Amino acid sequence: MKHILFFTTHFYYLDMFNECASQSVSLKPSTTRLLITFYLLACLLFIFNFYKSKSVFWKKRTNILGFLHSQTLHVNKKLNCCTGILLECFDQLKTLPSNKEGLLYGVPVSIKENIEYKNYDSSCGLVVYLDQPAEKDSVLVEVLKRQGAIPFVKTNIPQGLLSYDCSNPIYGQTLNPHNLQKTSGGSSGGEGALLGGGGSLLGLGSDVGGSIRIPSSFCGVCGFKPTTGRLSSQGVKPVYRGQKAVLSSPGPLAKDVDSLALCMQALLCDHLFSRDPTIPPIPFNLQIYQSSKPLRIGYVESDGYSQPSPSMARGIREVKALLEQAGHTLTMLEEIWLHTRREINYVVFFYQDYIQETIAYWKRCNIDVLLCPMLGPAYNFLYCGKVTSVLSYTILYNLLNFPAGVVPVSTVTVKDEEELKHYTGCYQDHWDKVFKQAVSGGEGLPVAVQCVALPWQDELCLRFMKEVEQLVKHSRK
Repeated sequence: MKHILFFTTHFYYLDMFNECASQSVSLKPSTTRLLITFYLLACLLFIFNFYKSKSVFWKKRTNILGFLHSQTLHVNKKLNCCTGILLECFDQLKTLPSNKEGLLYGVPVSIKENIEYKNYDSSCGLVVYLDQPAEKDSVLVEVLKRQGAIPFVKTNIPQGLLSYDCSNPIYGQTLNPHNLQKTSGGSSGGEGALLGGGGSLLGLGSDVGGSIRIPSSFCGVCGFKPTTGRLSSQGVKPVYRGQKAVLSSPGPLAKDVDSLALCMQALLCDHLFSRDPTIPPIPFNLQIYQSSKPLRIGYVESDGYSQPSPSMARGIREVKALLEQAGHTLTMLEEIWLHTRREINYVVFFYQDYIQETIAYWKRCNIDVLLCPMLGPAYNFLYCGKVTSVLSYTILYNLLNFPAGVVPVSTVTVKDEEELKHYTGCYQDHWDKVFKQAVSGGEGLPVAVQCVALPWQDELCLRFMKEVEQLVKHSRK
């Protein structure tokens, strides 16, 4: 059995190259390099399995990692979500037996392309940054390894990162795992697609305006943007520097909320705090995450700036009803976004005042957490750059520096599509019309909601996400 994976993958890639040749398909140099890397990886896997066959540990770990690599290759062929395999993952297997106490012991982890990994490029989708490999691992990669995790693949991003699509001239367009005619979202779009397609268990991305939450929503997985400053950004490569108002935050993506919480618990350790002293030494509070105390939940059905799609609005209504049935207190809040250019300019130049005003309003409403719509469903191609107004649903919480996460709760129905035909938006302007076109044809695509908490209450936000996830799961039985 130990030879099956090698020979299967061997013929899989021979078939792929033959198929390309028979159809006169011209592969980009970067794609060719990636296919060759994958093929060599399969050969390496066979060699390691063969020479380590007498070791029970090696047989188990390499077979698990090999199986996941095989699945990753299959997903990548379909979705174009990976930028390269981290071949050092096999070297890590040699040291894993001495690190059994790590919270992520033996867990393969995919990482976004702009997260630095020693001897690999972090191009941010820009040709000018190619062939400039990182000199060392980012702090988060160091901590992942210390906790026993195995970073094994890098994933695709949009050119320059500042987009919620996922396409660049180096690696091409990433597709949605639920509909190949839709985008995966971005900028952590490779992560969303790989996880949504079943090619990874846990991923690490970054979020500056929804870059974790949007691909999570589009691809039907869970994603979490922590409070900026809770996790280290050292070695998370930006395209620009000096941004102060809307801050980026690294965070995890996974199939379920428990995996997000475990990742946060593993990262918030002494090694992180010693490697990056600018991070407050606040370990993960498991007691808050595991609490069953009823919550006081504020909710909004629209931000008042962009009308939600029918499936977005339905997702909020259904989750609200489930939360009320479970004994939580729900309070409808006023629209919390801004309507006029004067007010938006006020936010840009006096954002610290705006943050304090929003927190004061939150406390007056006497709520613990906030439930709000999440952008979706996944767009048709070429629309992300045409409709930026709807980013108000996500970028607001980067500006406020509130932790926010996404949980898939439903799928787009025929009725949603029928209602979309009558969608007019808040202002009946060009952006409202383009948004309607962007989300059309979404039947069967994931629908998500967004969960938000006050700054530094990341565990409470995750606990709220877990509550939503469990209630939705039980409602389907």
